[in-house]
Amino acid sequence: MPVIVKLTPNISNILGPARAAKAGGADAVSLINTINSIMSVNLDKMAPEPVVDGKGTHGGYCGPAVKPIALNMVAEIARTMDTRGMPISGIGGITTWRDAAEFMALGSGSVQVCTAAMVYGFKIVEDMIDGLSNWMDSQGYATLDDFVGKAVPNVTDWQYLNINHDLKARINQDLCISCGRCHIACEDTSHQAITKEKDGKRYFEVVDSECVGCNLCMIACPVPECITMEAVDTDRPYANWTTHPNNPMAKAAAE
Repeated sequence: MPVIVKLTPNISNILGPARAAKAGGADAVSLINTINSIMSVNLDKMAPEPVVDGKGTHGGYCGPAVKPIALNMVAEIARTMDTRGMPISGIGGITTWRDAAEFMALGSGSVQVCTAAMVYGFKIVEDMIDGLSNWMDSQGYATLDDFVGKAVPNVTDWQYLNINHDLKARINQDLCISCGRCHIACEDTSHQAITKEKDGKRYFEVVDSECVGCNLCMIACPVPECITMEAVDTDRPYANWTTHPNNPMAKAAAE
């Protein structure tokens, strides 16, 4: 009988239980399970919700909010040498065909749906299958195996990212409604890289020399596609944190 071990996310490193499952002879792993959480506190009864006879406890956090956590853990198992190739069934906030495709691109050979079915009914699965099939046709994928794990080689550790890759925010003035949210976000909590006035009128423009490409302004903007991020050619070769002069380990290695 095939054995699929379901892994908990309530752990510091998902690779530990994944390795143990593989060593124990598991045929596959599935992840993630729900995340321990307290969603709210009843301030009248001074106990976590839901209150049961005056007491409360943690529950399992699930749905779309856990998807980023699940994707990361799936990718870690799929790209790590001693767990790579182990069959994975992805779980965590899968609501649309795109969610399913993202899990598969990161190494999940199959996906599971629970919360979305609870909210929308089983019909949501048929919609996801249709959407995934249409997307596969548009990309020229004949089978799931054509793209399962295809994104895994492009997942790396942060220290190997190209520090000379530069992005700048661009504001489409034709779409801008002059709400100022981008300026406030950048001015108060980021790099003061967006001006708020031109010729005595409200006008929001990015100062390239101050912009670090954090994309906070794009997130704050209420108008879709009004603010986009554009790659800028720096004429500098690839470099990463392991070679950066501010890295004390790099200095030690140089000595």
